Amino acid sequence: MKKLISLLLTMAMSMALLTGCGGSDSGASEETTEAAASTELNIYMWQQYISDDLIAKFEEENNCKVNLSYMSDNADAITKLTAGGGQEYDLIMTCDAYMESLVAGDYVEKINFDNVPNASNINESYWTAKEYCVPYLMNYIYVVYNKDTCPVEIKSYNDLINPALKGQIASIDGARNLFPIALVALGYDPNSTEESEIAEAYEWLVKYNENVVAYGNAEQNLTNGTASVAFTYDGNASWAMAELGEKNNLVIADFENDPVQLGFDLYVVPKGAKHVDLAEKFLNYICDPEVMAANLVEYPYSCPNDAAVEAASDTYKNDPARDFDYKQNVFFQEDVGEAITIYNDYYQKLKVGE
Repeated sequence: MKKLISLLLTMAMSMALLTGCGGSDSGASEETTEAAASTELNIYMWQQYISDDLIAKFEEENNCKVNLSYMSDNADAITKLTAGGGQEYDLIMTCDAYMESLVAGDYVEKINFDNVPNASNINESYWTAKEYCVPYLMNYIYVVYNKDTCPVEIKSYNDLINPALKGQIASIDGARNLFPIALVALGYDPNSTEESEIAEAYEWLVKYNENVVAYGNAEQNLTNGTASVAFTYDGNASWAMAELGEKNNLVIADFENDPVQLGFDLYVVPKGAKHVDLAEKFLNYICDPEVMAANLVEYPYSCPNDAAVEAASDTYKNDPARDFDYKQNVFFQEDVGEAITIYNDYYQKLKVGE
């Protein structure tokens, strides 16, 4: 356990060198802190990932103020959690790939699900470390391309390193998103802990990197013609297809054998959080079918809440960004334990072009 905790702390501190760290007003009086306990909720999560209307209605119904702070990478959330996130935040968003280590390291609080009865609407298949988190949205991460301008037909991840695609790909970023597709392309476990295999995946990603025109903003790069291919989340593909409307010429790559990555974004309560009561009210609120169905209008990602999907609009239910026939051929990001340091080392080499 001590070794695992030390590993997480080392990883968090190393990533902290690359990202800014927020601070808190240590001079606040005890009276102010107590007064804020029932009226403020501090959340750390991805930006542009939850409806402003949802937040406003929750504030109104609970006579509170929700303070949102944003991360730029999953490593930011790990940094916050392992550095005592409860001092600043009541809810932190992370993903399924890190839950095992977060629970083992005692960085997250157990959730009292008596206070979150709406969590029963979430499909049992989509839970991980069930006592410690609530799934929010999930993302199929796949390849979508412009059928008119893409120079090759894409049937596998290996097609993404075809030299014909040089400067054609818009891509999401992050070690735990990129390395798995390289490992699959090479015939390895997408959650491999073998350094030799991760090293081969790095070499594959060097070739992939040569074809990437931009990391991030996949939907904009597809719709404005900067890229003809995107490796991205289903929600981002949905935005692109919707923006193109009747002129939509984007198709989801029909892989013959390669599995598609499916990831979950989860809310956890960091150890020592000050406003757990309000955090649990918020978790229950976002699990309400009508509340989440309304949220899906603006953020049309795949949703683990079956009741919310049932309540969602026909536009959401019939979204072509989720209309593909290999949803059963998926893999999940698993906690790779100490091997995360190997991934991070090779990822940094990839980013600096070594």
